[in-house]
Amino acid sequence: MKVAATRRNVLVLVLVLSASCVVVGLGALAVGGVHLTLEEVWAALRGTGSNAEASAIVRDIRLPRVVLAALVGAALAVAGTVLQALLRNPLADPYVLGISSGAALGDIVALWVGGRIAAAAPGFAFAGALLTMTWVYALGRRGGRLKSFTLLLAGVVTASFLSALILFVLTLLSTRDVRGVAFWLMGDLSAATGAELRLLAPAVVLAIAALYWFAKDLNVMLLGDDEAAHLGVNVARVETAVFVLSSLLTAMAVSVSGAIGYLGLLVPHVGRMLVGSDHRTLLPTAALGGAMILVLSDTLARTVVAPSELPVGAVTALAGAPVFIYLLRRTAG
Repeated sequence: MKVAATRRNVLVLVLVLSASCVVVGLGALAVGGVHLTLEEVWAALRGTGSNAEASAIVRDIRLPRVVLAALVGAALAVAGTVLQALLRNPLADPYVLGISSGAALGDIVALWVGGRIAAAAPGFAFAGALLTMTWVYALGRRGGRLKSFTLLLAGVVTASFLSALILFVLTLLSTRDVRGVAFWLMGDLSAATGAELRLLAPAVVLAIAALYWFAKDLNVMLLGDDEAAHLGVNVARVETAVFVLSSLLTAMAVSVSGAIGYLGLLVPHVGRMLVGSDHRTLLPTAALGGAMILVLSDTLARTVVAPSELPVGAVTALAGAPVFIYLLRRTAG
């Protein structure tokens, strides 16, 4: 009965949050440099609108960006949630492991090489993130086990080293390229394409589904490695799988969006306040909550100073830092 109740709770939660995401997404499609009514947005989505300009704005410009924001937000939030559980550290975050720095370095190297290769910058960013993930994982694994402190320390040191390399490569780029890279480093969702979404969407969904498979194991591992092993959890297998999957989620997100902070750190805390620490409900909450928050943040980023736009990472940092401080004080109290 308890399992059935849990499944029912998860289903209700997913339906409510999914409906909220749809409402937020429709609002994001309507708001921008050219404001549209919800009727115009709906007609454009159905392909029945008579306003060709509105249809082009919704289907070709705003819809890919909203979908990209939702996928990246879900990926970063879920990655942060499982890393905090895996490392039993409330301040664990995908960026602490240096993966975003690896992706940024790959993107910058693509611009430095120049020519046609520069058009493949997202691929270079993804490769850089994966190489960084492999390096940090190798440093953090000792005696067949993943060591939390060693892993975090390896990530911090690797991120610092890669940041130094980024600064060096930036000095070799033209002024125009440096400006574009600087904007991308702070988070940029403006270059969403259909090809990227067709690759990113199934990869993100499958990775999140695979992590959900380990939800019960993550609940047990919150008690500690020894207790989890005593209760029948294959700790080494779960650690390896969760770290690889969460790192892949981060790599995919950063390679197409740049560095967007606070989602992987803040969303898990908010989720625990709402639904508790059971990862069977926390993971879908984090995924849908992260998607909704990043869509809202990106909508603000492209409308507050329109026709110009802000880096979405700056918006999440400005909004996330005060909220995180409030949550820390409330928890401490």
